[in-house]
Amino acid sequence: MCGIAGMVSTDEVDPGLVRRMCAAIEHRGPDGAGYHTGPQVALGMRRLAVIDVAGGQQPVRNEDGTVLAVFNGELYNHPELRADLIRRGHRLTTRSDTECLVHLYEEYGDDLVHRLRGMFAFAIWDAGRARLLLARDRVGKKPLYWRSAGPGLAFASELKALLQDPAWPRRVDHEALHHYLTYQYVPAPWSIYTGVQKLPPGHLLVWQNGIASVRRYWRLDFTPRPAQSAGEACERIRTLLLEATRIRMVSERPLGAFLSGGIDSSAVVAAMARQSTDPVRTFSIGFEERGYDERRYARMVAARYRTDHHEMVVTPSALTVLPTLAWHFDEPFADSSAIPSFYVAQLSRQHVTVVLNGDGGDECFGGYQRYAVMARLSGLPVRALAPLVPARLGPLLTRSLPHKLGRAFALLGQPAARRYGRLMSYFDAEQKLALYSDALRDELEDVDSYRLFDETWAASAADSDVGRAIDTDVNTYLPGDLLPKVDITTMANSLEARSPFLDHHLLEWAAGLPTRMKVTSADTKRILKQAVVDWLPAEVVNRPKMGFGVPMASWLRGALRDHAYDLLTDHTARSRGLFRPDVVSGLLREHESGLDRSRQLWALIQFEQWHRSHVEVPAATTADAWI
Repeated sequence: MCGIAGMVSTDEVDPGLVRRMCAAIEHRGPDGAGYHTGPQVALGMRRLAVIDVAGGQQPVRNEDGTVLAVFNGELYNHPELRADLIRRGHRLTTRSDTECLVHLYEEYGDDLVHRLRGMFAFAIWDAGRARLLLARDRVGKKPLYWRSAGPGLAFASELKALLQDPAWPRRVDHEALHHYLTYQYVPAPWSIYTGVQKLPPGHLLVWQNGIASVRRYWRLDFTPRPAQSAGEACERIRTLLLEATRIRMVSERPLGAFLSGGIDSSAVVAAMARQSTDPVRTFSIGFEERGYDERRYARMVAARYRTDHHEMVVTPSALTVLPTLAWHFDEPFADSSAIPSFYVAQLSRQHVTVVLNGDGGDECFGGYQRYAVMARLSGLPVRALAPLVPARLGPLLTRSLPHKLGRAFALLGQPAARRYGRLMSYFDAEQKLALYSDALRDELEDVDSYRLFDETWAASAADSDVGRAIDTDVNTYLPGDLLPKVDITTMANSLEARSPFLDHHLLEWAAGLPTRMKVTSADTKRILKQAVVDWLPAEVVNRPKMGFGVPMASWLRGALRDHAYDLLTDHTARSRGLFRPDVVSGLLREHESGLDRSRQLWALIQFEQWHRSHVEVPAATTADAWI
């Protein structure tokens, strides 16, 4: 596990810049660094040693040194890969998984990605052909940014590494900002900066002779398979989850698990405990507000499996971490669960170097309540009902149940993809245009953020709206929000996170299950609950999904109120000329009066915090520079 960076060019490269790029991401790999400089190329990496701690240095090379690689991630099937490569005559000199890459490239070229089981972002330099191959894992566990750099290309695990180039102007991409306000994150292939892109999950990039080309190599297939019996499906789930967990428990460093008290992380802890001779170390975060606190459920699982359990309570005073988060995230990011995610990673790193988590369980087995909402809407005669709903009713219904009804009414009559897009929005299109200054509105009024949903929805092979919603999440919300949140908060603490539910064998099998086995209008994650019912306390299996949120609405009326007003209404924010000050002030007043505007306000706060941390300051290599 580490961070990688590099440059290629038809001209000369600057190896000193690559070293500065790697220094900026030292937190991803505090255990060492490695570099290579050659004609047209400079590669670098920072290492967090987990496998082959003594010998797994990078960059790695093939026998004659003509193929080199730097790698971020873990290949869980590397023992099998090594054995096959040795049978084919390759000479491997370490026990590291990274060394497999250069020999797999010699055997299979770019198709080597189809043989990898794990999480990864890597760069392979083919010196004989002056050719660079970049690749990112199937679902997007590991990040990779790139930009054209004159006659060449630069890449890195984090944007802050690319910022080390003083010649690169930090210009905000207004279209990326437009999408951020809808999604709460900047979706791939955009980044928040003009001229920089994310390599999307499941994609390759090839650079040669000054030309970069990107292509997709994998997409999860939701084509339905013939239905199994519930008993057969449950047995298959248990088998796949146990195997995916087992291969993720291989580590030369101490290992534990995040335990939220939800069914996904609880199932992973159960699978670990069933395959471990030592007590599993588990880590939980709680809140003083009972409606957000899941610790009692986590304690039930910890007690059943006699784990070595650790807890921490997050209070509003913990919000002193916001400047640190702004530095680490590199882009505006409005999922407030990043706060407890950072703290549970910090807590865990005091005891372990590797953690397993329950990420992906909702996408595998349909765990979000919005899927049940889509199932209900799919069963309604929406086009017949829509004209009966007063046009102004939705915006007026803003509290609790009436608010939910108002949102539902606003969805009636819309195509299914647009209904789902509205369910997932922080700001809808109308709210964004009302927020923007005249100049920004003129620039963006024809840019449709929901088009990303439309395209993914249309390409899905699923046979129901719920199935297409899950497929859309796998291609948008999962790699855009959930996985960056975990990668950034764990790597900020030099902690490696592994996700058994995101094993592509398990994902591919689960994608073909009939939707009715996962979600109905009244229930979610049905087949997973049946599969693990004997593993977990009944209270954990049967309780409603809570999610990993924070009480942001109350915090913005209390401990965060003054911070929000100061940040969003001072001269610095107003002078930027992006948003209408009266609309921003109106959102603050409405929230204080009792209307819930926390989602929109938090998105604006995070953008403002990010802008001050990254755009308005010189490049720096540590979070301390902005705190």
